[in-house]
Amino acid sequence: MWARELGLKSEPKVRIPVYPAEHYYAKTTPISGIPDNLPYIRDFDSHIYMREYNGGFLVGGFEPQAKPAFLGHKGVPGDWKKQLPADWDHFKPLWQNAIQRLPILKDVPEPSLMNYPDTFTPNGKWILGETPEVDNYFVAVGMNGNSLQGAGGIGKALAEWIVEGEPTQELLKFDVQRFLDLHNNRNYLQQRIQEVVGRHYSIMYPSQSEFQLARKLRCSPLYSVLEKRGAVFGMRMGYERPLYFDSSYQPGQPLPTMPPGTFFKPKFFDYLLEEYYACREGVGVIDMSSFSKIKIKMQKPPIDSGDLPWENLAQTPRNVVDWLQRLCSNDVNIPVGGIVHTGMQNERGGYENDCILVREAENSFFMVSPTSQQTRVFEWLRRHLPTDHSVSLNDVTSMYTVINVVGPKARQLLSELSNVDIDLQPFTYKKVNVGYASDVMMMSFTHTGEPGFCLYIPSEYALHVYQQLAAVGVDYGLRDVGTITQRWMRIEKFIPLWGEDLNSFTTPFECGSGYRVKLDNDYFMGKFALQKQKEQGVKKRLVLFQLEGIDPDKDVWAWGSEPIYRDSEFVGIVTSAGFGFTLGKLVCMGYIRRPGQSRRHERLDGHHNDQIVTNQFIMSTSARYEIDIAGQRVLAKPQIYAPKATSINPSSAGLETPYVPKVVISHSNNP
Repeated sequence: MWARELGLKSEPKVRIPVYPAEHYYAKTTPISGIPDNLPYIRDFDSHIYMREYNGGFLVGGFEPQAKPAFLGHKGVPGDWKKQLPADWDHFKPLWQNAIQRLPILKDVPEPSLMNYPDTFTPNGKWILGETPEVDNYFVAVGMNGNSLQGAGGIGKALAEWIVEGEPTQELLKFDVQRFLDLHNNRNYLQQRIQEVVGRHYSIMYPSQSEFQLARKLRCSPLYSVLEKRGAVFGMRMGYERPLYFDSSYQPGQPLPTMPPGTFFKPKFFDYLLEEYYACREGVGVIDMSSFSKIKIKMQKPPIDSGDLPWENLAQTPRNVVDWLQRLCSNDVNIPVGGIVHTGMQNERGGYENDCILVREAENSFFMVSPTSQQTRVFEWLRRHLPTDHSVSLNDVTSMYTVINVVGPKARQLLSELSNVDIDLQPFTYKKVNVGYASDVMMMSFTHTGEPGFCLYIPSEYALHVYQQLAAVGVDYGLRDVGTITQRWMRIEKFIPLWGEDLNSFTTPFECGSGYRVKLDNDYFMGKFALQKQKEQGVKKRLVLFQLEGIDPDKDVWAWGSEPIYRDSEFVGIVTSAGFGFTLGKLVCMGYIRRPGQSRRHERLDGHHNDQIVTNQFIMSTSARYEIDIAGQRVLAKPQIYAPKATSINPSSAGLETPYVPKVVISHSNNP
């Protein structure tokens, strides 16, 4: 619980967002006849745990509404033990739950109540790893009662990280670099900790278990408008993002909220279906402002010498392209106005970043990365900056509001709002005006696989641009769309996502993105590992599965982390899952290996042909794939490419004939 304060005493300050909550447990006197080998009890519904202790019982709990410790103090006081009084009124509901579970407790004398702090992180998961602020400053904190449970693995993971200079296993969800400064704010932590404690013993329904406290901190300029249009918000990296829109909401009614969670069909599914049809047949508008955005620029004029050997270009690049070429596995030497989708790999060939690079000028790029990468990727780039300080990085995430305009009618809608030709080729961009707003970066791609554009709008223009889109978009069937629909659409299109399907131990060849790797380029990080992998083959492969014989209206859904079986042998784990709107089926992605090959085999040296996963192995007509959902194995049809049925031709939406806008007559007295 002193880790945060210790980090703040460092120079520069180190961000370690943990905070102690008051943690209560009661100890009874010895009870006659109680053996010393009783099992531990965890009653998650009652938020309690119990165990035998010195002939009696020890009872503790993780209450739904916890109390932050040391309120009124600037830090952990020196006499901290005296600042934690026993609060029987607070603990009594847990004690009553314990009596209901173990009736013998109602006959024992009142137990002694202890109050000792337990330290939690903003999302309840451990914090491990090397801090972004100070090299070789490692942390392992926020164990929230599970320090014994995780001790051996944590010690081993950190020891290997320190020795090797990087993690030797996937630890992304515990990485200290998953936070921003806002997470280390004391007031924020005191609010959030009240809720984190209880979630320790709660059921976390996928996409349906959002935090209620310490919210509305990072909001796009559109937040208030979208809220009034029925948005139900979730949060990523502290950023409020619409999950879906309740189309039945009427202004003046109480704001819509997330219904009770379920592992079956979500109760808000019909709203998602409406959003999907807007993207497929008209126009869907998605606020994607939370994406990480970094400007990469050459600070000083390029050097004149063209004879520098390529191995020296990392420290003395001729231009920003030279530097990026060493970090990117795709070719980033694109024309000004071009866009390239590329990975940034480590020396193993695994992903450190999956991003979009926009070339704004000869020596300037605009990089877009996943929301969760804001701290991590900036730090990774910083550590690889040239020693001559010629390249600068500038995090501009908050400077731009991003509106994804998706669907076959997106082009016509935007043509009405701009006097600039927007007939852009795929993966190009130009600055245009939209309505009265200028300097809007219009990019010809979407994150859904559907036709459309991404608008990167200077935030002061965001509200105006959105209102223009909403007003004119009425005639194009425009509808607000949330991130759940967007997520399910990208799964159906077989588009892997960083943090779910991609991490530092997965490579482009394993996830089906090998076509973005340019091995004929000069050296880039991970080239030799990827070259070897291409020659020898991959030991795991990302596969898209369509679930057969399952009724989405009645059966439990796949949500992620389900086991995958091939001919009744375990071969992998589901990484992403959702509903395929176009296919009308549940779909999911997951890496498969040869039977008997665990994840640890990936780290072994040497090459074994019996471990290679080929297209023929995956798509063998004799193979039967099943996915275990809540104990029931469901037939799964494998795909190594996105199904053609999910693609749409804009002409099929009736756009081959010119659009004639309808005349709207205003009955207002105002001009």
